[in-house]
Amino acid sequence: MKALRVQSLSDDLSGVALAEAPLPVRKAGEVLVHVRAGSLNFPDLLMTRGEYQFKPEPPFTSGLEMAGEVVEADPSCTFAPGDRVMGGQKTGAFADYASLPQSSLSAVPEGLSDAQAAAMGAAYATAYTGLVELCGLREGHTVLVHGASGGVGLAACDLAKTLGARVIAATGVEEKRARIAAAVEPDAVIVSKGRFREEVASLTDGKLADMVFDPVGGDVFDESTRCVAFGGKLVVVGFTSGRIAEIATNIPLIKGFSVVGLRAGEYARRFPERGAAIGSAIAALASEGRIAPVIDRVLPLSQWRQGFEAMAQRDLVGKVVFEPGR
Repeated sequence: MKALRVQSLSDDLSGVALAEAPLPVRKAGEVLVHVRAGSLNFPDLLMTRGEYQFKPEPPFTSGLEMAGEVVEADPSCTFAPGDRVMGGQKTGAFADYASLPQSSLSAVPEGLSDAQAAAMGAAYATAYTGLVELCGLREGHTVLVHGASGGVGLAACDLAKTLGARVIAATGVEEKRARIAAAVEPDAVIVSKGRFREEVASLTDGKLADMVFDPVGGDVFDESTRCVAFGGKLVVVGFTSGRIAEIATNIPLIKGFSVVGLRAGEYARRFPERGAAIGSAIAALASEGRIAPVIDRVLPLSQWRQGFEAMAQRDLVGKVVFEPGR
């Protein structure tokens, strides 16, 4: 089969290539899946450089998440050949076939295409775990979402808006404002550069944000500490800016807000019943047509470099989805 292999770590994708690889051998408890679509995530890019917290030893097949059709499974398995499934692990999705533990897969919600199913899992699980599970998002809350052109940021905007929150989407690129507004229809879109607290204050009549959802870190996190309302939550999702911010503890003490660390995958592993409940809630919203991932482009896996480079250059509004076999 064809698979996108990280042969060696590099900062310019020179160690990555589409190559022939043996078909995966299904182990007991695993499900062999014919991959129809694989969704690109920022950790996929970081892993080609050895910069993600999970550091697989090369060579390995890239790709966190995918959607496809079951080929083979144990007789006792929940899934049977022909079933449409979505999910993944930390690697292995960007290939014609993948063999995955049953626990890492779920049924594709009714009405979703393969591309949408591949793009939904990680992004919406992160958004739901952070906003709803950990921070208790309710109707009427104001949520400031940074990185709102990325898959996770757009999922947070979509989910919060669907659940009745007031959403302020933030991007570091002026030219993306109109595209974000069209994609998820937030209540406002701002540019998160410099001192943006005043704009957040003006949009909230001085009340500021009940929650700040931050996958960016760095300077954006620093200024976000000034944008959280008393009793609010600042959710640390990641550091796409490249700088891990620091905070003096007197700031949340005086302002009365909480800093919440979010690792959705680890949360689901430690609390599997809650992880399953989160997955069911997301699937229900998707089946009802209330949420859907924003897809920037769908590419043949043979054009993987275009997708990775677009992510590296911050040239996306939504997810990149690869289709193996094309």
